[in-house]
Amino acid sequence: MTHTSHNSTLRLRHVGKRYPNTQAAGGALQVLQDINLDAAPGRFISIVGASGCGKSTLLRLILGLDPEYEGDITLDDKRITQTGSERGIVFQDHRLFPWLTVAQNIGIGLRNADATPRERAQRVAEHVALVGLEGFEAAYPHQISGGMAQRVAIARGLVNRPRVLLLDEPFGALDALTRARLQIELQTIWQQEGLTMILVTHDVEEAVYLGDEVIVMAPNPGRIRRTVAVDLPHPRDRSDPAFLRVRDDVLSDFIALPRHSAHPTPQEAA
Repeated sequence: MTHTSHNSTLRLRHVGKRYPNTQAAGGALQVLQDINLDAAPGRFISIVGASGCGKSTLLRLILGLDPEYEGDITLDDKRITQTGSERGIVFQDHRLFPWLTVAQNIGIGLRNADATPRERAQRVAEHVALVGLEGFEAAYPHQISGGMAQRVAIARGLVNRPRVLLLDEPFGALDALTRARLQIELQTIWQQEGLTMILVTHDVEEAVYLGDEVIVMAPNPGRIRRTVAVDLPHPRDRSDPAFLRVRDDVLSDFIALPRHSAHPTPQEAA
């Protein structure tokens, strides 16, 4: 797979986060502890873990919403302490403004961009096309489906041309068929745009389907249990025995699988 080149390696070194809590030992609740992660340019990294393991908190720190943390988070060797146009985010809730059209909601992502009105309109049009919403530019959020609204949110996250796109359970509120379709579309966008993507999800199959690697987190405090490489070509076949082996390997960290299930034979996986 060929990605366009972005000199934007994201590095996390010994990252921790604690919140004041009078009920906790030492008067603070440790939410994240000693997180070390390298996200090379153009990589797709999936982070999976049970609720409460600090996945979304980690994305908030990478986005720059909270400058108070332990350790270092750097992009291009610059420490992240605030939000910036080189990092975009897509949330589970699309968070569209109901009084704005599809095109206007996407254009919100350009509110701080140094661009002329004509350049803004061109970039909005490009990203409407990128997520397959031509013909719906003038529609309002209540006039489109949940899946289409989430495409608008993805376009809004991309319109400012970030080098890193963070995805916080972006398909969690969608039905299974829409979710599967948008996973395929997101993968296509990632391949076309060549940017780094970091996905937080509860869905192990989604994590394995999309990720170059899957980071498995453990809770209390949130920490990386292990990293699982997904050395499978794209697009991936969810029924492929090799895919099922990786999926079940990751699942085994969360549920007790039958012993043979973690490494099924082709006959068992079929």
